[in-house]
Amino acid sequence: MDFAYDAKTEELREKLLAFMDSHIYPAEPVFRQQLEERENPWSSVPIVAELKAEARKRGLWNFFLPGDHGAGLTNLQYAPLAEITGRSPHLAPTALNCAAPDTGNMEVLAMFGSDQQRKQWLQPLLDGEIRSAFAMTEPDVASSDARNISTSIKRDGDEYVINGRKWYISGAMNPNCQIFIVMGKSDEEAAPHQQQSMILVPRDTPGLTVKRGMHVFGYTDGDHGGHAEVEFENCRVPAENLLTEEGSGFAIAQARLGAGRIHHCMRLIGMAERALELLCRRTMSRSTFGKPIAEQGVVQDWIAESRVRIELQRLLVLKTAWLMDTVGNRGAHTEIQAIKISTPSAVEWILDKAIQAHGAGGVSQDFPLAELWAGVRTLRLADGPDEVHKRSLAHRELKKYRTESAR
Repeated sequence: MDFAYDAKTEELREKLLAFMDSHIYPAEPVFRQQLEERENPWSSVPIVAELKAEARKRGLWNFFLPGDHGAGLTNLQYAPLAEITGRSPHLAPTALNCAAPDTGNMEVLAMFGSDQQRKQWLQPLLDGEIRSAFAMTEPDVASSDARNISTSIKRDGDEYVINGRKWYISGAMNPNCQIFIVMGKSDEEAAPHQQQSMILVPRDTPGLTVKRGMHVFGYTDGDHGGHAEVEFENCRVPAENLLTEEGSGFAIAQARLGAGRIHHCMRLIGMAERALELLCRRTMSRSTFGKPIAEQGVVQDWIAESRVRIELQRLLVLKTAWLMDTVGNRGAHTEIQAIKISTPSAVEWILDKAIQAHGAGGVSQDFPLAELWAGVRTLRLADGPDEVHKRSLAHRELKKYRTESAR
């Protein structure tokens, strides 16, 4: 693996760094002010549309999606760009049309959507005209095991009827969220991993009710549309809204989560870099017990440990991206699991130290640290909890020795 960025990546990095300095960072206080002034607590704000228009004009658009639909970048090329956007996670990914959950949903539509589905839903998402949601998690079952999903998707003539309740459906409170990708059971008699299907449900479909926004450590995450509880009650959609075929839901979910997991981890590296920067600036500017806080031994330990952890996680993320490009998601399974386990925990630790260094300011709204910590801590549940990834990784590791013992 070559650790140097290629010429295309370097060119895009320079353009993106310039955009961050000229537009994203100056827009952060404007963004916060507009969020406080808006009438609908779940809608987007004008500064976001302005940033999206400027980013697209500069060619900083749809970096996450390879192939003809996106910017044509590999995972390895995208990784350092996603890292930069992680320094301003509420603004930069959205400005570049590289924000979850739309990224994963666009990947699903690009890989598994029909021509009509792509025309109707993928293209407006690629153009940044609408938002979307991925409805999988349910309040009444342990959703970390997708086989438990109980929402029903039943064929009735030329339609499918959907019944069930979902929650923590990211972005669904946003009025611009126009399409839901819903996972449910279409055949309870099939093999365990072939009972699930995915289907497209437009927001205005009768029987679909977006009930309330769930909080995350007290935050609404309203800037991107929150995390909704959604009810489907005899919700009918045309049969052609099914993604590929019945029983393919589990396979689609795995394909979606592979890239989604690494994208989160790419951005987390940038988040950690910003947290370390804030930690250093804060401890250099404040004094306790007769000397700058930065000269306290424990603080220097935090700074050194933070740098080591950032470098380790960046290398593992880059290796994972490289493997996904060269041997595919299946070949990178171990590394994908590893970064999902290690990166959020490492970045959570760094944010914790930055918060500690800021004292009361660290948990306040005057600095981004508390909200960033809440987001990182949540990622240890999102896309599967740590324990599920560790279980899967351990099974894969032990498989080598089971095969050896059977000889």
